[in-house]
Amino acid sequence: MAFYSVNRRFVAGLALTGFMLAAAGCQSSDNGILNFGLTKKDPVAPPPPQDPKILASQLRAYCPKVTLRDGTAYFNTYAKGTTAKPKKKKVDAAADAEAQAAAAAAQTGPNGQPIDPAHDPAKIIYQASITDVTRDCTHANGQMSMKIAVAGKVVPGPMFAPGTVTMPIRIAVQHGDEVLYSQLHPYQVQITDPSAATQFVFVDNNVVVPEPTARDYQAYAGYDENMPAASADKSKGKGKKRVPATN
Repeated sequence: MAFYSVNRRFVAGLALTGFMLAAAGCQSSDNGILNFGLTKKDPVAPPPPQDPKILASQLRAYCPKVTLRDGTAYFNTYAKGTTAKPKKKKVDAAADAEAQAAAAAAQTGPNGQPIDPAHDPAKIIYQASITDVTRDCTHANGQMSMKIAVAGKVVPGPMFAPGTVTMPIRIAVQHGDEVLYSQLHPYQVQITDPSAATQFVFVDNNVVVPEPTARDYQAYAGYDENMPAASADKSKGKGKKRVPATN
């Protein structure tokens, strides 16, 4: 009987101890086995990412890069044909076809491709090329002003003749698909030496665009052969009809 009484007291003591430990665990808010470290700051965790916004000081130092579009680094001046067109003669169909075939063969290049008479390499007077571009920017009053410089050279061609070559140089600035500035400049260079290339430098000082809000402007420089010809005054040499005066 004594053994049974001691055993009951031992079990009761263990139960009381377990209850006290459980109560102490329930009262803990930031310690103990119930806190899995979710409320503690990891000392080795990486810092949060910084705000990706560009600083105003970075935008004030921003100057868009100038690039050349494909096909705009070269410009050729060709001699115009002065051969008079022959008068047509009455010939038979076979002879006419043979003559046309011979004319076509004469306008075929070494690679077998037909030569455009307006762009025959043998008729080049000058060949101009752009070798370098640079720019300078200033920021004031909500605008960005740019100076875009183009350096290049003009090389005499097979049909060289001393004189002036006019090069159509276009300067443009874009923001995505939006054209902020575009100007075509008919820049002239005097060529006198047939044995050497003539260097030139052109500068557009008047490029003004809105102040950028991000570093996403793009500036372009290059030759634009689609320069419109000077429009002639159609009214010159033509008399105007007089309107009778009315009282």
